[in-house]
Amino acid sequence: MSKALIELARTLQALGYEFTTVTPATQQLVNDRPSNAVARSLRDVFGWSRPFEASLLQSELFELMRAADVLEPAPGADRWRSRVRMSTIEGCLFVHSAFPTLDRDAVFLGPDSVRFVKAVLRAAPLAKRVVDVGCGTGVGGILLSVRGASVNEVVLAEINQRALQLAAVNAALAGVSAEIVQSDILAQVKGDVDLVIANPPYLRDPESRRYRDGGGDYGEAIGVRIVREALQRLAESERGGTLLLYTGAAVVDGVDRFSAAIAEILRRANARYSYEELDPDVFSDELEKPAYAEVERIAAVFLQANVGPRAGSTAFATSEPRR
Repeated sequence: MSKALIELARTLQALGYEFTTVTPATQQLVNDRPSNAVARSLRDVFGWSRPFEASLLQSELFELMRAADVLEPAPGADRWRSRVRMSTIEGCLFVHSAFPTLDRDAVFLGPDSVRFVKAVLRAAPLAKRVVDVGCGTGVGGILLSVRGASVNEVVLAEINQRALQLAAVNAALAGVSAEIVQSDILAQVKGDVDLVIANPPYLRDPESRRYRDGGGDYGEAIGVRIVREALQRLAESERGGTLLLYTGAAVVDGVDRFSAAIAEILRRANARYSYEELDPDVFSDELEKPAYAEVERIAAVFLQANVGPRAGSTAFATSEPRR
């Protein structure tokens, strides 16, 4: 964990910094405006990822950036860029990768993160130990601890080491004591678990960026794995448990391909569940790519599933996935 990065973020908070991260397409459009070629504010530097002149920042901020190793040279005389962005969700500040997020291990946060958090905060039951699988910035587990249901222990699990480093920083910023675990889904997470939350990658990405590429025909493979492995793990718990999963679903000829892929898994697990479409049309620009030639739309969906002894007492309304 970078103490300098934490100090940098806290200094920005003390200065009243807030920023809402938009989609990559919107960020590119806004940054391409001629008037936005060079940063004029803290939001431009740490939110919009624009090049800046050192004189724009207080010397304390500039030196904290240097100490945190988040400075990189930009074209032009005495111009720099921040290697991280900082975004606000539910009043908490989260550090993530600068725009554009081109690296394979880039750590992304954006509108999907907001939808994920809102769905989890709305649906989460009381839990003793929650695991945020593929946690990225840690936004789900952290905000569940800060704003949501009563949770005694929070585990932030990720296969991406860079994401885990930032998740540890973000947990410290929020005052959340979290266990940080490098794990392939739940394989390296030890101990009992009664709540699993996840916002897995769900697109087909030619660059194989971890935060985007879900594998399978249409990006559904990692999400399907999480459903299968999480329900198995929760069923092993004495009290049973709950899975809350937000993802994207490709719709082909009117069929939700993610829903169809998990139907048999839910049946075999004897799960009580609800499945809803939160947004009928996200990432429409992906439909221009060859991998999506047969796809009508990509929907944002949310699965709530209970297994084990508590499954019968949940208030979830069962709905059959569409085939």
